[in-house]
Amino acid sequence: MLTELLTGWIATQRWFAGKGRPIDELSIESSTQLAADDPILAHLIISVRQGDRVTRYQLLLGLRDEIPDRLRHAMIGRTEWGGRDRYAFDAAHDAGLTRWLLTGMDVNLTVDPLAFHRVPGVEIDTTPRSLVMTAEQSNTSIVYGDKYILKQFRALIPGVNPELEIVTALAAQGSSHVAKPYGWIETTLDGEPTTLAIMQEFLSNSSEGWAMALTSVRDLYAQPRDVSAADAGGDFAAEARRLGTATAQVHRDLARAFPTAVIEPPEVKRMTERFRRRLDRAIAEVPQLDAHAEVAHAAYDRLADIDRPVAVQRVHGDYHLGQVMRTAADWVVLDFEGEPGQPLAERRALDSPLRDVAGMLRSIEYAARHLLADHPDAASLVSRAQEWSARNRAAFLAGYTEAGGNITGADAVLLHALKLSKAVYEVVYEARNRPTWLPIPLAAFQE
Repeated sequence: MLTELLTGWIATQRWFAGKGRPIDELSIESSTQLAADDPILAHLIISVRQGDRVTRYQLLLGLRDEIPDRLRHAMIGRTEWGGRDRYAFDAAHDAGLTRWLLTGMDVNLTVDPLAFHRVPGVEIDTTPRSLVMTAEQSNTSIVYGDKYILKQFRALIPGVNPELEIVTALAAQGSSHVAKPYGWIETTLDGEPTTLAIMQEFLSNSSEGWAMALTSVRDLYAQPRDVSAADAGGDFAAEARRLGTATAQVHRDLARAFPTAVIEPPEVKRMTERFRRRLDRAIAEVPQLDAHAEVAHAAYDRLADIDRPVAVQRVHGDYHLGQVMRTAADWVVLDFEGEPGQPLAERRALDSPLRDVAGMLRSIEYAARHLLADHPDAASLVSRAQEWSARNRAAFLAGYTEAGGNITGADAVLLHALKLSKAVYEVVYEARNRPTWLPIPLAAFQE
């Protein structure tokens, strides 16, 4: 039976959000057949109940009478379909079947309850072969040749995904800092249009910000001690400055494309109290943080004293060096869906753009220090890490302010509090997942 096969298979998938908890029930909420011949292609929405939590997932299900060796790694098992036994597999890995998605978007196809959409004014080449990227955790990305990348959202939350909403809005404004959108796929869940996938330009000749930063850090660590970060061959500061400029321009365009607002001082104080509660919970879990609590509370006290409104708008929400790509022309920002584990309403909520700034500053600090975790000369390299981090954070902020981002007075107070709140989150994450990295976020409280 297919549901029994899926129950065993889904628990082993990287994108399954319920690892470590038993599956009480799995049901197929909807099944839409897209291709009827051998191989068959069907789109499934699967409902998984674990205790009192129910999560929906989507699956492109392929079915073949015989399965070739190239698809055995994606096989789910044998099941009855259409009156006979067939091999079932994850069709995201079948280049012959995934081309069907390109065709559907190109012609704005509707196969109820699925709707395929092409962004107005673009053309879609339906001929490139596809390949699944293996690095992703919570979604599945399918690359078509060197042209497109389609992100298939695995866990489904009713509503329009923020990434589709933001990327199409920024592209319509002519922003050069987003990958060009080409199309998307949607359905209806609980009465709401719900994004299943979005396809954008594939930035084939580009470099990830995190990889570029780490190369710079390694170059510095390999230099003699009397060579400064500015004189090392792989200095990242010019790129950090350009990234700051690009970040400010994206924030400006977001403020133009979506509503903006302000939060008054009473709400700022409530934000401060949320930060304090997070700090208390973190200390209870990671006692090493208690020695730094006074630093955090001092920053939160200054934030609570702000007596003017704080501007809020749509933001990225999960901004770090792994979310930006350097193309030949400029920096491009990816993954505007926010933190996938958070409720959709929270990811779409207005926030201070300084939250993104704080996230990137923390990411720069991580790039400087994470290579020290297992380095035999870590103690002697700490000052070099501090130098690299300070130089590149200053460059990023310089680019951000030159392009119109405000970080003066109360803004600086808010930014500092946001950085420390982010570091509190990182302390808990590292204690749970990478204990040897715990000194990285703890160092944020010593500056």
